[in-house]
Amino acid sequence: MIIRPIEYQDLPALRAIARESGPGFTSLVDDPEYLDSKLRHTIDSFQRKLYQPGDEHYLFVLEDETTGDIMGTTGIEASAGHDRPLCHFRRETDPASLSGSERLTRCSHYTGCTEICSLYLRPRYRRANAGKLLSKVRFLFMAQNPHRFSATIIAEMRGVSDANGQSPFWNWLKTRAGNLDFATVTRLAGTATPELLDTLLPDGPLPMAAMPPAARQVIGQVHEQTRPALKMLIAEGFRHTGFVDLFDAGPTVEAQLHEITSIRRSSLCRVQVVDDSMPAITRNQTGNRDNAMLIANTAVSDFRATITHAAAWLPHHNLLSVPASLARKLGLSDGSMTRFLSLAAIGKAETTIHPNSPEVLYAH
Repeated sequence: MIIRPIEYQDLPALRAIARESGPGFTSLVDDPEYLDSKLRHTIDSFQRKLYQPGDEHYLFVLEDETTGDIMGTTGIEASAGHDRPLCHFRRETDPASLSGSERLTRCSHYTGCTEICSLYLRPRYRRANAGKLLSKVRFLFMAQNPHRFSATIIAEMRGVSDANGQSPFWNWLKTRAGNLDFATVTRLAGTATPELLDTLLPDGPLPMAAMPPAARQVIGQVHEQTRPALKMLIAEGFRHTGFVDLFDAGPTVEAQLHEITSIRRSSLCRVQVVDDSMPAITRNQTGNRDNAMLIANTAVSDFRATITHAAAWLPHHNLLSVPASLARKLGLSDGSMTRFLSLAAIGKAETTIHPNSPEVLYAH
């Protein structure tokens, strides 16, 4: 499995993923013009020389090296709300209430923050470390290119909906917001003008006491297929502070870039390319034996990354020993720079996630 920036030839796979992901996945809407424009914009973003974040969007694909199949996607929005408003509901205590009842108030609290998004692992490609690679690779890219991103990183988690795409929260809210079905409104959230969306949503705070229990109970809760993804983000240091999605009330979680676990624990060093014929036990005898590592080159438009057991960290020499065949796949050469993350160092918070669990939907 290799992670790389998306290319124009991946458009058919991107369209298939947009169809498969279903309602609520608004960062990859099943709309040909929208996807074509998004793909062109992300290709341009990877090629820009930057000193601060702007409207860039970075979309990566996970490729099966053997078949060439696109297994999934993962992305980063450098400055959310740059071109279109980024709005949420803030869950807060109603200041006029004597009983301490809560309400939802629309706001643009996260405008300008970097958003991780578009994580989708296609069901037939679920395998050990695939979801972990899609999730963590973004943090290695950020660690290597911090000037391209905001100090605050957010993730909008997919909220609760059933197998038929019905959202309990939206089923209540739609009676006050144009009465559109959930699939239609989430499609509009990704493609329509901000002015149109603004006309759909009610003005003023929404008292939670006025909501039916089914709607109130899912506020701040995630889709069942998103729970493993949320566990990963919590292990990285992300926290929910009360902001939820406008349509399914899924939580938005946040962390400071320099405090994210995978960024703090990643290391930059030089590569030592070794012959493939050298036994793994010999390569590892002065490093970390049988230690899974996420390894990436330090390029931008030619970025490549993977998870491997074949590399060895040699701390006394500040070198990462990499077999020649793997080095070629990652665009690494003897003496070049690499950034890597030892997956054993991330802690126990993720150990409850089964490698084949449905780590699919991070973001809207």
